[in-house]
Amino acid sequence: MNPNPSQSRTCGFRLSWFDAVILLLGAVLSGWLISQSFPLGWIVPAALLHFFLFCNVFLVWRRWELLWAVAFVLNVGVHLVFGTLDFLSPMLVQLPVTVLVITWQIRSPWYHGVFAEKWNPRMQEYLNAELP
Repeated sequence: MNPNPSQSRTCGFRLSWFDAVILLLGAVLSGWLISQSFPLGWIVPAALLHFFLFCNVFLVWRRWELLWAVAFVLNVGVHLVFGTLDFLSPMLVQLPVTVLVITWQIRSPWYHGVFAEKWNPRMQEYLNAELP
């Protein structure tokens, strides 16, 4: 049973005003960095896109978001050490981490992002707060 019935659980895509402001500010910053020909300007839109995917589309758990972030920082750091400033190589290395994090989330019985009603056979248990 849901211990706090006033807070009902939901599923699917979500977007708050705060998220919209972050996305807007990030887009402005990205545009400015790109206009300044900053060689690492691609990092902001990459992080922003993943913020959107993880927080609004797939509703990824914080610990998996942090796992992705650690892998991203290490990945970019290693590329910088080897003198690679472009976006393609780090993003290709990061892609499997992104896919893994999203896959782990979707396979969880607590998954409640996009298509959760279709992909999560335990969706009703999640919505009723019946999962351990």
